[in-house]
Amino acid sequence: MTRAGRSAEMLRVDQAGEYGATRIYAGQLAVMGSRARDAVEIGTMADQEAAHLARFNALLAARRVRPTALQPLWQVAGYALGAVSALIGPQAAMACTAAIEEEIDRHYTAQLGELDGSDPELSGLIGEFLVDERAHRETALAAGAEQAPFYPLFSGAIRLGCRIAIRLSEKL
Repeated sequence: MTRAGRSAEMLRVDQAGEYGATRIYAGQLAVMGSRARDAVEIGTMADQEAAHLARFNALLAARRVRPTALQPLWQVAGYALGAVSALIGPQAAMACTAAIEEEIDRHYTAQLGELDGSDPELSGLIGEFLVDERAHRETALAAGAEQAPFYPLFSGAIRLGCRIAIRLSEKL
């Protein structure tokens, strides 16, 4: 695969991830409401993810890269994951964030290594957003993510789902 083709795959999957994140937070906030514990933090993270999404959307359009064909699935799945995690409780909502951000950290770090400066514009966005994603994980951990019921199982399942979504969204 050409470097341009690989950059297009990276951009497609990263845009899908940011889209999924906005849907997860929308589901959490719909269940929790604006006055719930951690709602301010979740709202702030949601706003940052929306800003990331807007910038990836602009780059998709500029480069004429199609979004993933799975976007309708991620719309529903993301919202459902957010709503279910919030229904379990505030610590589970934060456990969801911590698990996802752990995978995104791994994913973005690997992409930066693979790009190795070959696409400065995409590398710049990924590097900038990685800082926010790491901060989201730290916020979630500080809010008690690891005290969620069945945290290791819950976190592991979400992380596995993220890895599957990443692979599918790159190609489809």
